Amino acid sequence: MSAVLELSRELLRTETINPPGSESRAADLVGGRLETAGFAVERQPLAPGRDSLVARWVGRRTAPSLCLTAHLDTVPLGEAEWTREPLAGEIEGDRLYGRGASDMKGGLAAIVTAAERVAALGRGDAGLELVLCAGEETGCEGARRLADSGVLGEVGAVLVAEPTSNYPCVAHKGVVWLDASTSGSSAHGSMPHLGDNAVHKLARALVALEGFRFDGPKHELLGSPTLSVGTVAGGVNINSVPDRAVAGIDVRTVPGLDGDEVEERLGELLGPEVRLARRVDLSPISTDPGDDWVQQVFDVMEPLIGQRPQPRGLAYFTDAAALTPAYGAPPTIICGPGDADQAHQTDESCSVELLDAATEGTFEIARRWCGL
Repeated sequence: MSAVLELSRELLRTETINPPGSESRAADLVGGRLETAGFAVERQPLAPGRDSLVARWVGRRTAPSLCLTAHLDTVPLGEAEWTREPLAGEIEGDRLYGRGASDMKGGLAAIVTAAERVAALGRGDAGLELVLCAGEETGCEGARRLADSGVLGEVGAVLVAEPTSNYPCVAHKGVVWLDASTSGSSAHGSMPHLGDNAVHKLARALVALEGFRFDGPKHELLGSPTLSVGTVAGGVNINSVPDRAVAGIDVRTVPGLDGDEVEERLGELLGPEVRLARRVDLSPISTDPGDDWVQQVFDVMEPLIGQRPQPRGLAYFTDAAALTPAYGAPPTIICGPGDADQAHQTDESCSVELLDAATEGTFEIARRWCGL
């Protein structure tokens, strides 16, 4: 069994379901390994029991480091019954099963294993900075905290190990999460005429969102923005007229559409009875495919994926939405062994072959960056 597969299985057996997160369990595991390999490891708390890690392997010169980043948390198991134990790391054929196998404990294991191998070669001209984040699944909370805290170093490029089946992607969408709320006045459920039903107000407003499309040209890699109503809640008991209702709205943005414009457009559409409050506002990521480092990554990954990579973008967002701006907008690539269509699925799995290939690719990318 390869080193990356062993570590992936160990991480799958380390529960970090968010909420509540408990990412310190995984941070203990990988932090200890990186310290043993010679990295300087700093814990950055998000909340009790929820640590992010920044681990540095310093180069001999002052050249910027390469950032390798992954998140430590996973989504909940869901209501559907799993046919396999979700926290056991079972293997059948080429598939490794478990919550987080694709999103993204396989990618986490790949960059940690690759970083250990680079460190074993000695000090290069440049170094590595591993940023392992808590709270990604709930809006990049850990990455945003790191970006705001000033603890990040100087890096010249960012590699994000999110699931792409090892295809290097140069762009991903941004995200704006908003709460849309309405207010009314409560009354006894048998006398609704004495109250003002907040649920009715919100329901009427939300109908306007069905089929809504943002104006503007499509992005060449990311397409058009999307909008989804993800949650709706109102009232505290069935026999009272609800005096408050709230819906969670998920907008995925492309370059040229920012949070201010999203809020303005939705405010006009939903009307004056609806109040909007932004929960998360992260910009899209887009890197020039002609960048020298991007082309070097394409060179490394070409034999591993069996084709010359072409510029691609992703519909989901990653911690790079917070980290890349904090680093000064260096070139950023998203490339990891997981399968995007396995993320958040019942019986989630990842290819063992892709795990090994991701480790080889990340090692070679990092080795070249460090000048080893």
